[in-house]
Amino acid sequence: MHRSFRNLLLVAVILVPLFGFTAVAYASSSSSGSKALPGDPTVGAQLFAQNCTACHGASLEGGIGPRLNPITHLGNVKNPLDPSYLIHTITYGLKGVGGYSTPMPAKGGNPSLTEQDVKDLAAFIIQQNTSGTSELDPIALAQSNIFWVTVGVFFMILVTWLLAKYNMRWIARRARQHSP
Repeated sequence: MHRSFRNLLLVAVILVPLFGFTAVAYASSSSSGSKALPGDPTVGAQLFAQNCTACHGASLEGGIGPRLNPITHLGNVKNPLDPSYLIHTITYGLKGVGGYSTPMPAKGGNPSLTEQDVKDLAAFIIQQNTSGTSELDPIALAQSNIFWVTVGVFFMILVTWLLAKYNMRWIARRARQHSP
């Protein structure tokens, strides 16, 4: 077996699994697991503008209340984008969580919101967080960075190997030309 082929095989045996594991980790982290929304996000956007912007900001950036895009993890639930959690929180309010001194009133202080209105609001919040327009959370950002750095390193090693192989051929050719 040629030495260069053996070296290429060794590089492939080391890098391909590393690249594969990183790609799988990235793919699993970026899959949204899209489920049906609990309501109509378009109606939810209108309701949000009318009822929620005073505390959560016009762009869901937070203020008196927590940021909703990307959604703040208050520590009281594993997945703050779980539709049942959002519906429960909007319907019954929330207090004493996440260090916010002002409690969220039931239905945001608007008792005329219907059950469907609450579902529409939850759908709007979920859509805003999964539409790709929000910033990446730190874990997703780190996984994305690892993926792209791995891709870059893989291609740099491949280019370096190809250049070294070409260089060795050039050196051998020059040596044959100058040998007696």
